[in-house]
Amino acid sequence: MSEEQQLDLLCQDILAAAEEVFARLADLDDDARIDVINALRARLSEHSPMRGEPVDCVQWVRAEKVQANDYNPNIVAPPEMKLLEKSITDDGYTQPIVGWPIADGHIEVVDGFHRHRVGKESKKVAKRVRGRLPVALIQPERSERSDRMAATIRHNRARGVHTVDGMSEIVLDLARRGKTDAWIGEHLGMDADEVLRLRQTQGLAELFADEEFSEAWEVSYDPEATGVQVPDSPAGLDDPFTGPDDPQGDGR
Repeated sequence: MSEEQQLDLLCQDILAAAEEVFARLADLDDDARIDVINALRARLSEHSPMRGEPVDCVQWVRAEKVQANDYNPNIVAPPEMKLLEKSITDDGYTQPIVGWPIADGHIEVVDGFHRHRVGKESKKVAKRVRGRLPVALIQPERSERSDRMAATIRHNRARGVHTVDGMSEIVLDLARRGKTDAWIGEHLGMDADEVLRLRQTQGLAELFADEEFSEAWEVSYDPEATGVQVPDSPAGLDDPFTGPDDPQGDGR
C-alpha cells in the first residue's frame, strides 16, 4: 500500500469518527451551530501547520461585536461602494475582515472596513449572513496600536484612495509613539521623502498650534538710519487710511 493510500485511509477514519459530532450539530439552531463550528475551527487551527496564517481560522462573528478603527484613511467612492455591495451580494464574502480583539469581546477592524459596512448596512447581505461577519484575527504578537495602524495602511495602499490629512495624522501619531522615519517608511511602504512630506503636513500646523498671531505686521523705520524721509500729508488732505469716513481708523 502506497503512502498516499495509507494517508487516504487515515483521513477516512478521522472523518468517520467526526460523523458523530456532525450529527450532533444538526440538532442545533443556526446561531448555536455557528458558535460551535467557530469553536471547532479554533481547535482545529491549533493543530494546523498553517496556524500562523490568519486565514487559517476565519470566524463568523456577530456584526455588533465588530467595530471600525478610528485611523483608517482609505476612502471608497459611492460607485465603488455600490459595486462592492453587489460583489458581496452576488459572489458572497470571498475575503474575511481582518481584525484585532479588544475589550468586552469586541473586534476592531484592521482591514476590510468597507466589507464590514456592507455586512451591517445591506439588509440583503446582513440577512443572508445571519447578522455575522467573517473575521480573521491578526497575529497576537502584533498588539500595539502602531502595528495595527501599519497593517491597515499596508492592506489599503495598493487599492484605495488615502486622504493626505488621514495619512499625515497616522505618520505623526506613529512619530509621537517613538517610531523613527525609517520604521515608518519600512512598515508603511513609503520612501523617506514621502514620510517627511506627510510629517510636515501636520507637523507644521502642530508646531504653531499654540502661537498667537496679529492680523498684520507692524513695520517701523528709523529715518536717520535709512536716510529715507516720508513727507507730511499735504494740508487739508485726509490720511488715505484714516479719513473722516472711517471712524474706527481702519480703512483697509
